[in-house]
Amino acid sequence: MTIIEAPADWPADEQEALAVQDALRCRVVLDEPGPPSGDGLVTGVDVAYDDERDLVAAAAVVLDARTLDVVEEATAVGRVSFPYVPGLLAFREIPAVLAALDALSTGPGLVVCDGYGRAHPRRFGLASHLGVLTGLPVIGVAKNPFTFTYEEPGRRRGASAPLLAGEEEVGRALRTRDEVKPVFVSVGHRVTLDNACAHTLALTPRFRLPETTRHADALCRRALKAAAAAADAPPD
Repeated sequence: MTIIEAPADWPADEQEALAVQDALRCRVVLDEPGPPSGDGLVTGVDVAYDDERDLVAAAAVVLDARTLDVVEEATAVGRVSFPYVPGLLAFREIPAVLAALDALSTGPGLVVCDGYGRAHPRRFGLASHLGVLTGLPVIGVAKNPFTFTYEEPGRRRGASAPLLAGEEEVGRALRTRDEVKPVFVSVGHRVTLDNACAHTLALTPRFRLPETTRHADALCRRALKAAAAAADAPPD
């Protein structure tokens, strides 16, 4: 098992990471529509941690956007590359996520993160960070609204309400199942918010969370379990 290490120039502390966010945030593209929903390929990425063993496992799962069948999947295991700091979680995850994406032979198309893009205190969550580094269209679909406020959307699938930082709309609370808690969609890079919501609905025909997230979550957990077992195995 190969365990990837963080790049040599990776931020070592909070101040360095904040400076990186400041330098990259201005490169986020917000005026491109992004690929149409329900067409082409769409890739889910997710990570799982084992802090005791200092391991993070990332998964990238490519789906056919029309059928939602799995086209390809890849994983990568790395060392946890940054301490836990709210608002800076991308620095713990991105080296492993990039390695998983690089391991794909298929172009990923749109990338869906289990997390945030613009819906972030510094408007630069994982989905934005990953988009800027790769140049790919990326959206964030999160399970909770972070620190932002919203009015409860209508009870039926497809209803939405603005996710607000004061008066600024940073994302949307989107109902993907009738009378089930919404998910929280935000733009990462090179996709409009309307299109991000359309993709999210196309990826949730049966469950609250996108199929991309469901597949990537299961795969990264399996990869982490295997990596932990390998780390605990006695040497030959």
